[in-house]
Amino acid sequence: MQSRLRMGMIGGGVGSFIGPIHRLAAEMDREIEMVAGVFSSDSLRSRNAGEMYRIDPLRAYPSLDEMLASEGKRDDGIQFVSIVTPNHNHLPSSLAALSAGLPVICDKPLTATLAEAHELAETVAATGLPFAVAHTYSGYAMVREARARVAVGALGNVRKVVVEYPQGWLAGEACGKQADWRVDPARAGLGGCIGDIGVHAFQLAEFVTGLEVAELLADLGTVVPGRLLDDDCSVFLRFSNGARGVLLASQIEVGELNGLRIRVYGEKGGLVWKQEVPNILTFHTLDGRTEMIHAGGSQLGPDAMARTRTPPGHPEGYLEAFANLYRDFAAILRGQPAPLLPGIATGLRGMAFIAAAVAASRDRPGWVSLTV
Repeated sequence: MQSRLRMGMIGGGVGSFIGPIHRLAAEMDREIEMVAGVFSSDSLRSRNAGEMYRIDPLRAYPSLDEMLASEGKRDDGIQFVSIVTPNHNHLPSSLAALSAGLPVICDKPLTATLAEAHELAETVAATGLPFAVAHTYSGYAMVREARARVAVGALGNVRKVVVEYPQGWLAGEACGKQADWRVDPARAGLGGCIGDIGVHAFQLAEFVTGLEVAELLADLGTVVPGRLLDDDCSVFLRFSNGARGVLLASQIEVGELNGLRIRVYGEKGGLVWKQEVPNILTFHTLDGRTEMIHAGGSQLGPDAMARTRTPPGHPEGYLEAFANLYRDFAAILRGQPAPLLPGIATGLRGMAFIAAAVAASRDRPGWVSLTV
């Protein structure tokens, strides 16, 4: 039996939403164990987080430099890092880890700016180390099934893509740790809503269809008075095959929770997937039939089936999708293929999308090319 891969976390301190999610997901399949971390820039808070995670107190480090130096001297030192900090720390943390010879899995978006994304991509290429971006929704089994069906031509030529990501939690004043940094350009980077959830919708559209966005027409709004970053986004898309699309992302739609959903229509059929009902993929055919495809069902393809842990009717969701990304990352670290895991190229396209949408909305030039 192979030993578990040893993970160090950067960020994810007390009060973090995404840190515990990464830890649970990483350890779900017993492929990985989190053994160390620098959980906060404050040494006391980092130590407190180490207690929360129940790791060796000596391995809850006060700084990234100390973690990399100390772990590098251990026979049982960390073998990769997971970066779960606000966006402005993604580049320096990634560069430090890569320089220490450690593979990286990083939360999205890749960096705070497109220039930083290019710098990181060049470093990843130079080191040759594995690098993944945690686009959670591409880990869902039914999203993998949707991609597989589009790829084999079940819809025919794709004509129309509609992807929506509505939330309502920032419709009023931004309060609390999770909100504060997301509306702060110094920590969030170039985009607000477009960088926080719009990039998820963008990646999902390209992932499911297997197509790249070639052009876009963007209208990004700052709706809440006094806010410095966008909180409501509408983007028209044109894909590489000529298909048209619409991307809607908003954090000011009162009553919406985490309503990511995608619809793809081709010449022979259409499909619908909703994140809040993740275990059903709806497939429409040209002759008027509608098929409800259930997670765990015998009609699934091999990739979706391999990403499903329970029989039909036993719901799987966000944690399992996240765990699928970590399972793929573990496979890569063990020298096995995981071609659907979002990597540096995906992260770079995401940052190019954010930059293009922000600039196009500001300058109003009409349709612009999406170039990386």
